[in-house]
Parts: sequence; C-alpha cells; structure tokens
Amino acid sequence: MSFIEGRSVCLSIVSHGQGQLIHPLLSDLLALRDQIGEVIVTLNIPEDEDFLAEFQNQLPIRLRRNAQPKGFGANHNLAFATCTSPFFVVVNPDIRLSNFALEALIDSAFHEQAGVSAPVVFSSDGQLQDSARYFPTVTRLLCRKLGITRGQDYKIGDEPLEVDWVAGMFMVFRREVYASVGGFDDRYYMYFEDVDLCHRIHKAGLRVMLLPHAKVMHDAQRASRRRLKYFLWHISSMFRYIQTH
Repeated sequence: MSFIEGRSVCLSIVSHGQGQLIHPLLSDLLALRDQIGEVIVTLNIPEDEDFLAEFQNQLPIRLRRNAQPKGFGANHNLAFATCTSPFFVVVNPDIRLSNFALEALIDSAFHEQAGVSAPVVFSSDGQLQDSARYFPTVTRLLCRKLGITRGQDYKIGDEPLEVDWVAGMFMVFRREVYASVGGFDDRYYMYFEDVDLCHRIHKAGLRVMLLPHAKVMHDAQRASRRRLKYFLWHISSMFRYIQTH
C-alpha cells in the first residue's frame, strides 16, 4: 500500500468569513500535497469564494456551504461524515505551516494507543502558546483567572509528551478513533469542545500526544475577551464541561 493510499489525510477547515486567513494556509499546504487526500473547506457564513480559485487545480478541495451557521464541533463532524481518508485533521483558519512535520504527527496518530496527536503551537511573535493543559477543574480555573497559576502546565522538551488535552486549532486523528469516540459533542457551540473530546479519548483508554518537533504558528484571535457573545459562549461551555465531567 502506498503512502497516499494508506496514510493520506483529510483536513477540515471552517471559515467564518475568513478567506483572507485561509488563503496563506492553503499556500502552505501545497508543500504537503502528496500527503493530502482531501481538504474540506466549510463556509459557515456566506463570503467571497475567490480565495479558493488558485488552489482548485492544485489541492483536492471540497467546499461545504452552510445555510445557517453551526458550531465548531458540528462543522467538523459534518466534514468528517464526508471524509474518506484514513486520517482526519482539524485545522484552524489562522494556522500557518512552515517546514511542517506532518508525517511525524501521522506516525504518532498511527500508534494503536493514540487517540489524538498535536503539534506545539507558537504565536506569530515566536512565543510558545499554552495549547496543551491539565484538565480544567473549578480550582484550576479560579487560580488561572486570579493569576495564581501562570505559564505552561507542561514542561515541553524534545520528546513526545502525553498530556490531558490539546487545543482544537490542530488535531490529528485516525479515522476509526474519531468515529469510535463520537467526534466532537456539538452541544458545545464554541469553546471546551476540544477539552471534552480529549476527556472522552482518555476515558476510552487512548492517549493525547503533543509532539514538540512538529510546530505550527497560530495568530490567536481571543474573541472571547473582546465580544460579549463569545464571552457568554465561553462561560456556557465551561459550565457544561464541569457539569458533565
């Protein structure tokens, strides 16, 4: 079996009018095209689709258009339902890839005990982001809010690291794993759906892995700090997670 047949990936990208962000991400993906079986781009709201034009003949892009906006998890679950590749990758629109070690993430996700694998994430100014954390508890959330707890939960070195949860900005799953745990819980419209999914992966006896030698850049939007609607979604999801787990 060739690499493309047995280890190709389906990337799911959801746009909220973010075509200008996705355009450079698609440019980055050209360097990985031999490893890509599908790129599913979901337009959560209507927008100018010109950002896709130059890539239609270079990448295997399939476009989904929503009649009504859906949440983070629901959009990726719907993309997964049409995916045929053996690996499913959730990617944020504002991720950038440069000399990216996708094959290393696939190697990690290929392991029978792997639930999800993720790269280390840096901001555009080179700062390490807290993309892997301990599971939240009321005490931990209060300590972070009050500034008692600061910095990274995990000390990241050179070796793969098993963690509690990884942020949903870039997640690599074997297709059968994503299906077996039921994907994202779409009751979370936005926020904490990645924490919830990683919790269920652990409960299934699988590992959540962070790979330090796989690196991506993320331009964090931090919308929940700027707009009341996002803040309320964040609070609602937080209480749902705590009540559930």
